[in-house]
Amino acid sequence: MIEKFKPTWQLNKIYSLTPSELKKNGIKAVLTDLDNTLIAWDNPDGTSELRVWISRMEQAGIPVIVVSNNSRSRVERALRNIQLPFVSRALKPLGYGIHRALKKLDLNADQVVMVGDQLLTDVLAANTAGTRSILVKPLLDSDAWNTKINRFFEYFIQKRLAKIYPDMNWQEEIK
Repeated sequence: MIEKFKPTWQLNKIYSLTPSELKKNGIKAVLTDLDNTLIAWDNPDGTSELRVWISRMEQAGIPVIVVSNNSRSRVERALRNIQLPFVSRALKPLGYGIHRALKKLDLNADQVVMVGDQLLTDVLAANTAGTRSILVKPLLDSDAWNTKINRFFEYFIQKRLAKIYPDMNWQEEIK
């Protein structure tokens, strides 16, 4: 059961992902969580680093779609200056939102990667949907109230994963 929470890779941040690494691994699109993965949950305007990363993905022909449990209005508001397609009310950890994104992209599960900062939602959803996953460190140390509950349980899951999979390490790139 614990393997359902194991990410394919662990990166320090989403902005470390490069088009060449993705293509080398057969990944044609990036699905990403919104809060504390793509943008800080309390900064909907994003950063210049985010804009550069999105531009690199666009130039390489790699679509980026936000897959978020937030409401449509919340995601629209957060992405108003970023202009990315999205799936709201994704129902993570179920694979529902990921399957909706795959349909939008007309791709198979093995052609995308789901990136997120939570084991209990993002990684579990990816594993449920049959996609590869990248766990990233949260952009901020603080979380919205509802995420703090997940972080409590994730601490114990992470310790268990580290014991079973000692080669799980934070990396600067996917290999």
